[in-house]
Amino acid sequence: MKNILLIIAVGLGTLAGCTQKSEVSQKSDVSKKSVREVSVSTPARAYDFAQMTRGRKLFLRNCAVCHGANAEGSPNWRQREPDGKYPPPPLNGTGHAWHHPMKALQLTIRDGTQKIGDNMPAWGDKLSVQEIDDVIAWFQGEWPPEIYQAWYVRNEKSK
Repeated sequence: MKNILLIIAVGLGTLAGCTQKSEVSQKSDVSKKSVREVSVSTPARAYDFAQMTRGRKLFLRNCAVCHGANAEGSPNWRQREPDGKYPPPPLNGTGHAWHHPMKALQLTIRDGTQKIGDNMPAWGDKLSVQEIDDVIAWFQGEWPPEIYQAWYVRNEKSK
């Protein structure tokens, strides 16, 4: 176990110290600072196959119409549309979802963003708490390891 943690630490150190961005860094908005903050003690993801399978089905049934079948979001998600609202962001690790702690992800899905002037409908009357967590588990399962680890550190600090 210590050897695995050492390999991860060395790999993250190498990733954070590279002058040329990796493919993941180019696709996401993870800053070098965020990657450097990653703790070596970050645990493995706690999602099981059944939860991921449920989450994928729920995502395809409820979320994919806006966020895309692979959670890729709209290509221009950072640019306001003519109505002043932003298009659906990617949830696959290339957007900003990793900036938000678990509670914020859960509340955004449950309550939507229409009350704050954006487009996402509330899903709390259609999805149970467990189903919301299953959806989050699925799209977090799409995140590259360094994105998930940066999210984990932020999530722990928010507690």
